[in-house]
Amino acid sequence: MNIRYIHPADQLVMFMSRIYERGLTTTSGGNLSIRDDNGDVWITPAGVDKGSLTNQDIMLVKKDGTIIGNHRPSSELPFHLSVYRKRPDINAVLHAHAPGMVAFSIARKLPELDLIPTVRKTCSKIAIAAYAVPGSTELGENIAKHFENDNDIVIMENHGVCIGAEDMFHAFMKFETLEFSADLEILASKIGKISRLKESEIDKTETSYHKKMDDFVPHTQSSEELAARRDMTRLIHRSYKMGLFTATHGTYSVRLSDGSFLITPFGMDRAYLNEEDLVRVKAGMKEQGKYPSRAVRVHELIYQKNNGINAILIAHPKYAMAFAVTDAVLDPRTIPESYIQLRDLQKVPFGYLYSNPESIAGMFTPSKPALMCQNDCVIVTGDSLINAFDRLEVLESTAHSIINTHDIGKIVHITDSEIADLKTAFHLVD
Repeated sequence: MNIRYIHPADQLVMFMSRIYERGLTTTSGGNLSIRDDNGDVWITPAGVDKGSLTNQDIMLVKKDGTIIGNHRPSSELPFHLSVYRKRPDINAVLHAHAPGMVAFSIARKLPELDLIPTVRKTCSKIAIAAYAVPGSTELGENIAKHFENDNDIVIMENHGVCIGAEDMFHAFMKFETLEFSADLEILASKIGKISRLKESEIDKTETSYHKKMDDFVPHTQSSEELAARRDMTRLIHRSYKMGLFTATHGTYSVRLSDGSFLITPFGMDRAYLNEEDLVRVKAGMKEQGKYPSRAVRVHELIYQKNNGINAILIAHPKYAMAFAVTDAVLDPRTIPESYIQLRDLQKVPFGYLYSNPESIAGMFTPSKPALMCQNDCVIVTGDSLINAFDRLEVLESTAHSIINTHDIGKIVHITDSEIADLKTAFHLVD
């Protein structure tokens, strides 16, 4: 989906609905704006339910100050205009009261940006603005001076966050990534010592393999492939709504019977992916005119080394990732389902995914169907897409339960003898 072809009013409705439905702002909180090619500003209205917003509710503020629409513009219009005056490169402004960002705003602290590689890459230019009354000229000035100093993200003391970008998708991507990292830091602080990445480690994640692959032209699509595209798209959308990954990070793949596989594309919004966006990879070549995920090489190697694996999910579910960014151990011997699905969950050091993909591919066995990459991601495999997805859900649910248990008492794990009984009852292979 190319938002350049979507009207500014429709973009504002689309992204505000997305923010509201994910619980990242309230009925009356937050506002978005877009500056169009004419220099006019489209902005969400004041006093209108964010959960039922339509394009007829969006207000237009002309360059000469004329206001057109059925309502009043957001009371925060002054700081939106201040940002646009200071930064001609910014054409979208997002302000919301996401719980993680609000937590940092009332603590008057900046969130950690080096828990996983994607955060620093996406959200490096960040500052804190001094408190001022909402809608005031002073607040606009406090925010605008940080944007003038080349920051794209400004946390507002005791308020929320303001983000500017070249378009609304990139503003939303920064917002979603930062909120994920804030939540992750909060969760991780409950269970162990947090590990932070160094700049040199983040640099290791750069790869161009996905763009250097040769092309092939698929002349037909089998019913098997079409079904896989349909099922992948459905579960990708579900995973996004469940918060198992963010708009542009997270990779699913499914192997077809001819040995080729389908994989999510590079850099496309997971919330709006459709069947034709998925990329087929065959014999080391990619479907012509498309770019697969940057993780394509790891998927390729896992399939080569493991005949029983037919689906691979790389994701960033926040409760599980709290264990990935700390020294805490996620032991799945909590309830029978968790052990049966996850078995011996491995954690590998950061960087293995990039420096030792062959080694990663060889770590999967029937008793080791999932692994955790320190400060990076989780990788879950299955003999089918639904099996892998179920396993990912169980992993996140298990992590969530363990973190909750820290607040109420000591964890009591299933004993070795009880594990032996499970292996016998469910024919689990080591």
